[in-house]
Amino acid sequence: MDLSEIKERLTEYTEPQKRALLTISFLSIGFACFLFATTRGSAIAQESPKPVLSIAPVKQTILIHVSGKVVKPDVYPLLQGSRVVDAIRAAGGALKGVDLSDINLARILVDGEQIYVGYVARVGSDTSKNSAKKYTGIININRATKSEFDSLSGVGPVIAAKIVSYRDQNGPFMAIDDLLKVSGIGTKTLERIRPRLTL
Repeated sequence: MDLSEIKERLTEYTEPQKRALLTISFLSIGFACFLFATTRGSAIAQESPKPVLSIAPVKQTILIHVSGKVVKPDVYPLLQGSRVVDAIRAAGGALKGVDLSDINLARILVDGEQIYVGYVARVGSDTSKNSAKKYTGIININRATKSEFDSLSGVGPVIAAKIVSYRDQNGPFMAIDDLLKVSGIGTKTLERIRPRLTL
């Protein structure tokens, strides 16, 4: 069908019919454009998804008390997961001549614990008639002997033996509060002897 025939056919339609045909034609073209735009957009979205940003969690800060023979004894904030060596460095390092071989420098720290550098078990004389040498210094709960534990107020030879036995069976204490797991040591006893304890 050529152009002249189309023109002849159009003359056969009335004006309302012509307007209806034009309206239908425009609607069809618009609908086709709409389908093209929407399907093309979804295809592009599937091909190139938006990148997902991942943010590493912020590590929590813990407080560690470094005391004993260090340059600056004090309480220091450290990142969770820090080790004993990090705490000693934060305190300016150990004083000259201090032996660190008895300290596990690689141990991971626990919030609120105390690191005592330069631990030496001191022996004092008891003036009572039942004279017996007893320890009066700071006690490292992961290295102390039964006699050292026995020197603590409220801790007799029986409980001292239980502490050593518990440590031998379960490994080193990770925190001072772990002593509460030993039968015979309650909260009051632990708080009374805490000033003389270290890890």
